[in-house]
Amino acid sequence: MLAPFPPRRLPGLSDAPHAIPYQGSKRQLAHAIVPLLPPDTARLLEPFAGSAAVAIAARHLRIGDTAEISDVNEPLMRLWQRVLAEPVALADDYERLWHEQLADPKAYYDAVRTRFNQTHEPHCLLYLLARCVKAAVRYNRDGGFNQGPDRRRLGARPAAMRTRLAATARVLSGCRAYTADYADVLSSAEPADVVYLDPPYQGVSQARDHRYMAGLPREAFVARLREAVARNTSFLLSYDGLSYDGPSREGDAAERTYGDPLPAELGLLHLHLDAGTSSQATLNGRHTRTVESLYLSPALAARLGGPDAVHAALTGPAAGGSPAPR
Repeated sequence: MLAPFPPRRLPGLSDAPHAIPYQGSKRQLAHAIVPLLPPDTARLLEPFAGSAAVAIAARHLRIGDTAEISDVNEPLMRLWQRVLAEPVALADDYERLWHEQLADPKAYYDAVRTRFNQTHEPHCLLYLLARCVKAAVRYNRDGGFNQGPDRRRLGARPAAMRTRLAATARVLSGCRAYTADYADVLSSAEPADVVYLDPPYQGVSQARDHRYMAGLPREAFVARLREAVARNTSFLLSYDGLSYDGPSREGDAAERTYGDPLPAELGLLHLHLDAGTSSQATLNGRHTRTVESLYLSPALAARLGGPDAVHAALTGPAAGGSPAPR
């Protein structure tokens, strides 16, 4: 494996907002991903939205004209629609739930979770995301939210959440949020668009998994990527990676690989990004560093000037700064 690109910090993203807590968010890796968005990007399409970290980072730095976020998780996208359309009212609803929980936080959380599974009300989902263990969404076999509460905290205080929602709505002003399958979004991309894909990784994507509302069979996914390459679609893809445990008593570092590389026939430019220390491993008492794969489509690599220019965007003199806005 080629040496991974080291972690980086773009000063321009130091005050980027973060509305929705979500395990697996690309908030940190966005510092390495957004420099790979061409300045002539018309739309950034993010069809595995989650916390929309890359779209937020791009719009915060004013890269491209607009962004669209989507996901097959309809309740999540209803929440995003409220964030964009009525952040003040959403903050009011969250504040009411936050204060009502104080008498018995555990019982109240359970009641809100039951209510959300019946109604899918966006403010209930926001409360659950703020309170659940490790900000990790979990679903049962019937698609119901079933993650438990973090008993050490009560979630973001209402004033902090209000600030986050308002700031995120401002940054994403004019952007769209909607429910859609990634394949439809990928096939609809125009030549000047860029699609950022952050699907479930291999090992959790072959079938229905409790962390996701739908699986992502590898063969079908590769077929969609092959079609996108043939259409000259510009896309970036986060998919699979490695983790390194700290040295054992014998001095050896344990390495674990998550998933096989995508087929070379796709012609994707394969980069490795050092994602830093794994927070999940830290919680489990291990010191683990994570290296994540980032793939660029041939069309996107060409728009950026080829592999050497891509590498320069990650390692050159501008590595500590912000991309130039359009």
